[in-house]
Amino acid sequence: MAKFDNKTDDKIEVENFTSPGRVYRVNRPKYEAMRDCLLAVLPQEEPGLTVAQAKEALLPHLPQDLFPGGEKAGWWLKCAQLDLEAKGIIKRAKGSPVRLFRV
Repeated sequence: MAKFDNKTDDKIEVENFTSPGRVYRVNRPKYEAMRDCLLAVLPQEEPGLTVAQAKEALLPHLPQDLFPGGEKAGWWLKCAQLDLEAKGIIKRAKGSPVRLFRV
C-alpha cells in the first residue's frame, strides 16, 4: 500500500460527526478553502448561524477557481461542518434548525 505525504498530497483526511471512527479522503484545496471561510464567518457564541446563513455569509469569500459561482459549495460546507464538529472545533446550538458556532 502506498504511503501518503500529508504535506504534499492533494487529499486530506476528514472525519464525520455522524459516523464516528470513519475517515474520508477529500480534495485538500477545496476542503481547506471551505474550512477557512466557514471558521471566518461563524461566531464564537451561541446561538450561532444556521447552515443557510453560514453559506450565504461565506459564498463571497470562496476562491472562484475552486468554487466557480459557488458550485458545489453546499456539499463542501457540509463536509467541513461535519469534520469540524467531529474534531470539536465547532458545535451545534440546541434546538432546531441546526445553528453552528465556534468553540
